[in-house]
Amino acid sequence: MRKQILGSDPAAPVSSHDELDVASLATVMITSESPEHPVENTFDGHRGSGASRWIAATPGEQTLILAFDVPQRIGRVLVEVEETQDSRTQELQLAVSRDGGRGYQELVRQEFNFSPPNTTLEREDWAIAGEAITHLRLWIKPDKGGRPCRATLTSLALKPE
Repeated sequence: MRKQILGSDPAAPVSSHDELDVASLATVMITSESPEHPVENTFDGHRGSGASRWIAATPGEQTLILAFDVPQRIGRVLVEVEETQDSRTQELQLAVSRDGGRGYQELVRQEFNFSPPNTTLEREDWAIAGEAITHLRLWIKPDKGGRPCRATLTSLALKPE
C-alpha cells in the first residue's frame, strides 16, 4: 500500500476474496495517523470487535482519500468503526471523484452513535454503483458535539459489485 500523510510524505499491505486490493490499486492519503494505529490497519482484513484500526493522531475532522492508479468500478463500500471508550456521535461522509480529484460528488452521509459499553461497533454496507472512480474520499467528524475526540476507522473495503 502506498500512503501519504497529507502535508507530508509516502509508505506499505492486504485484501479479501471479492474485495478490491486497495494496496495495489491506490495511494492512500490521510490528514493524520497515530503511530500505534496506522492507516494500514484499515485495510488489513481484520474486522469486528477488537480488530486493529486506524486512529487519527490529532482530534478533530479528518480526511482519508484513495487515489486510484486507474479509474475503478465500485459497487459497494463496507465501513466498520469501533469506539470502546467515549460516548459520541461520529459523522462520516463518502464522496467520489471521476475527474482526478478536482471535484467530488457526495454519495453517503451517516452518523454512528457510540455509547460504551453497550453500543461500541457500527458496520455499514453502502451500495454506490460507481463507474470510472478516480478518487474515493471519506471525511470524518469524530464528535458532532464538538468535543476534542480522535477519528477512528476499523475497516474500509471496496467491492466491484
